[in-house]
Amino acid sequence: MPVYDLSILLLAGGRGQRMGGQDKGLLEWCGQPLIAYLHAVARPFTNDLIISCNRNPERYAAYADRLVSDDSDDFPGPLAGIRAGLAAARHGHLLVLPCDVPQIDAALLTAMLDAVRRDPSRPLMLRQGEHWEPLLCVIPTAHAGVFESAWALGERSPRKVMLQLQAQALQCPSDDPRLANLNTPALLQSADCSSDEPPQGTC
Repeated sequence: MPVYDLSILLLAGGRGQRMGGQDKGLLEWCGQPLIAYLHAVARPFTNDLIISCNRNPERYAAYADRLVSDDSDDFPGPLAGIRAGLAAARHGHLLVLPCDVPQIDAALLTAMLDAVRRDPSRPLMLRQGEHWEPLLCVIPTAHAGVFESAWALGERSPRKVMLQLQAQALQCPSDDPRLANLNTPALLQSADCSSDEPPQGTC
């Protein structure tokens, strides 16, 4: 898969319930908004960088080529953002990243894309032990209709839709520091950003 046969979706459209209703992607960690870290890693991989957001579009616009939003205003969950991203994507695959994993790196994205190249017709999800990470995934955009049909039938779980499509796994260690999810105020404050060395992991 050439680098530019890839669209990337950054998910920042959630309610931010664990953050007291704040717009999580714009919360600062180590002096920058969370979305800035995702943008820095994703930008070299695509000429079609999409952000799913339901608030503050004027601030998110600086970090994306295009913005999408959910088709309802009640924060229906990440599957709504993924559907919007699939509908907007200009390329054959959509790589999805949540906004609260600021320590991911280019090596992780490269590993995901290398795995997809081996079997490009199936979605890929990260997996830690027995736990799937459905918001760290790559989806062939040809499956957009499957996601729409599942939504129409009431499905709201991205993981279940991708497993129905026989998703492949990229296995990562359960303690991979790059996958630390900073989705509460306590985690955001406690995550170390003083080291000059980026976190190392292997998937």
